[in-house]
Amino acid sequence: MPTGAFAAPSDAAGGIRRIVRILTHWFRVVTTRSPARFAILVFASLILVFTTLLWLPIAARDGEWTSVPDALFTAMSTICVTGLVSLDMTSHWSLFGEIVIFIGVNIGGMGALTLASLLGVIISKRIGLRAKLIAAGDTNPLRAHGGAVSESQAVRLGEVGQLLRTVALSTIIVEAAVALLLLPSTIAQAPHWLIGVWNSISYAAMSFTNTGFTLNNGGLGVFAHDEYFLTIVMISVFIGSLGFPVLLALSKHLRHPVRGRVLHPASWSLHVKLTVVTSVLLLFGGAGAYLLLEYDNPGTFGSMPFGETLFQSFFMSTMTRSGGFSVVDQGELYGSGMLVSSMLMFIGGGSASTAGGIKVTTLAVLALGVWSEARGRTSVQAFGRRIPSDVQRVAVAVLAWGATIVALGTIIIAQLTHEPIAEVLFDVISGFGTVGLSTGLTEELGDPALMVMAVVIFMGRVGTVTLAAAVAATSRQQHYALPVERPIVG
Repeated sequence: MPTGAFAAPSDAAGGIRRIVRILTHWFRVVTTRSPARFAILVFASLILVFTTLLWLPIAARDGEWTSVPDALFTAMSTICVTGLVSLDMTSHWSLFGEIVIFIGVNIGGMGALTLASLLGVIISKRIGLRAKLIAAGDTNPLRAHGGAVSESQAVRLGEVGQLLRTVALSTIIVEAAVALLLLPSTIAQAPHWLIGVWNSISYAAMSFTNTGFTLNNGGLGVFAHDEYFLTIVMISVFIGSLGFPVLLALSKHLRHPVRGRVLHPASWSLHVKLTVVTSVLLLFGGAGAYLLLEYDNPGTFGSMPFGETLFQSFFMSTMTRSGGFSVVDQGELYGSGMLVSSMLMFIGGGSASTAGGIKVTTLAVLALGVWSEARGRTSVQAFGRRIPSDVQRVAVAVLAWGATIVALGTIIIAQLTHEPIAEVLFDVISGFGTVGLSTGLTEELGDPALMVMAVVIFMGRVGTVTLAAAVAATSRQQHYALPVERPIVG
């Protein structure tokens, strides 16, 4: 038999091996040189996969193909745990579509870099240094470039394996506990107990991941007067907004109490202290603002007794920080109340959390910088610790990045739709902060404006981490100093 008969299979096998080697080399280069870039690639790939799944006729209740813009926007809102919708969630999606959305919010809630590191773990079967650098980057963007990092970090490299376990376990444990607690209310409102069980599971996922989708008939409105249900949802949202590094630190103190006291703040890291303190201050400050500004508004709190008004003020303060659930119509807020909501949505939750926004620690570092400058201090200090200048640079960059995204998104969508600027700004900030609250504008957007909103959502979810990593990567030791000259500022 001619030897040429075996040449073709051999060449084909060699070609496949070369392709595998090229792809493997490319994978290593991308993950080593830029973990943040790799994380964005993973996020974008997931969005495309879920767009395809939601586009299929099986995902729609009427068995028809969902339009590509609507499928893409829903997938973007799902993976970026935003909660904004272009379609009615309760009437459009089938059970298959709802399951796809449920899986998507849990995957997206892990965070961009953590998700990429988990993928690396699955591929390599172990947690190597590269995977640790990627995962640690989600807890602190200064880690994402893999260079030297000064000062104590939110999570050390040696703790990354424990962090990944915390991400998985906290998601499972918290969502399971919340689902069980919500079960009596969801079963009472559902036409069948199986539907009630599914509703409790979906609400647990949507609250802990700070997504805000409502998949049951009637949405959150059927639970508007069930304060037990709303309280559980509120607690779940707050826990999810703290961030996995904070949950890791708190879980360590639960297992090993300090001097016999559980959750002793004295041994908390600076990151944990700033996150918890700022989150609590924003919770009470936001509730107080809503109570004062919306108390006599007939479209929101005006018809409620004082006790219900007080409760709903705390509920709104929690949800505007990225929860996305709402009992009152956001379009009925006074201009002052809408501005407070926009501010809280822009801030968001904790770093490496399921929440979005510029993050509470960014706000804390900026506020401490202003306070230190007013006091004439040469360094920024908090809780007996000094915050280095590179962290302050990242905080300023993240603020500028967020403001730029919101401004450009608002201008473009306002020009495309000619809608009132206040409503456009509210929904754009909601998209950037991955909150999900809306004045009703997003559901009415045309395809071009909807795609702009999708870009805002994507940049709000992964853009700040990428920018922070890029800024951190430019931090190099400089062995000389240029002459000083002070421009006029202010």
